[in-house]
Amino acid sequence: MSINWFPGHMHKAILEIKKILPTVDVIIEVIDARIPYSSENPVIGKLRGDKPCVKLLSKSDLADPETTQSWIDYFDKEQGVKAMAVTTQEPERIRAVSDLCKKLLPHKAHSVGAINALIMGIPNVGKSAIINTLAGKMIAKTGNEPAITKGQQTINLHNGIMLVDTPGILWPKIENEDSGYRLAATGAIKNTAMSYDDVAFYAIEFFLKTYPHLLKQRFKLTELPPTELEFLTVAGRQRGCLSEGNVVNIEKISRILLTEFRDGVLGRISLETPEMAEREKIVVQQQIDQKNAELAEKKLQRKNGFKNRR
Repeated sequence: MSINWFPGHMHKAILEIKKILPTVDVIIEVIDARIPYSSENPVIGKLRGDKPCVKLLSKSDLADPETTQSWIDYFDKEQGVKAMAVTTQEPERIRAVSDLCKKLLPHKAHSVGAINALIMGIPNVGKSAIINTLAGKMIAKTGNEPAITKGQQTINLHNGIMLVDTPGILWPKIENEDSGYRLAATGAIKNTAMSYDDVAFYAIEFFLKTYPHLLKQRFKLTELPPTELEFLTVAGRQRGCLSEGNVVNIEKISRILLTEFRDGVLGRISLETPEMAEREKIVVQQQIDQKNAELAEKKLQRKNGFKNRR
């Protein structure tokens, strides 16, 4: 599935971030605990350089707790980045990020000037809810629709930290097809940019392999159908998603299942592990290298063709 969704305000946000980065002391990147790799924006990684970074694994109450802990360990050991699992259900954990930022910057923790913290993340990752918890009041708009925040704003947390909020940034092109599906499944990409049944087939295939017990429990099944289509058909009949002729409406049941996954009704599910991410990074880099080689070859051919014409 190819996804290209890069609204104009996101391009503007990147330019603004580049402009203010020299004044930033620490970066707080909010990622989705269900898809830490796919929701970890490569643009942010390139922009932050060697500045300290805290990764907040949001919506951790929806993710598999064992997998979430694996990600926290991975970020610490492999990337040297502090990570915390947070959820709006436990506001005290979110507020603890202020103390963590101060620990990362001991030379500024007791200085006169405030610590400038830039908070970033992809659309619909829960960033606005985290900001409101840190501020102790409604500052940022929240909702299940991506790309709500449109402009940059600075918030004084009144605890020695100035928080700079930015619009959710989704990179122009998603190189990893699996990441595209996962982002769509969790709701990071607008529903108009995806096909419900296409994304549902991807998600159900993963659920059948990795979380069959949750599907059995939710749909009260002793045995699961072997394929995605058969499962959607069974689930569709259970939920009354029928069209004319008693035919299951696949799109309708797909919408229901994706909504239940996003809301945690199916159970606590993570769509990727650190091991999966490492494998996919290698494949994506190989694809990028191949494309670059092909572009270089075409450029050389055009150059030689021009010389021959002369």
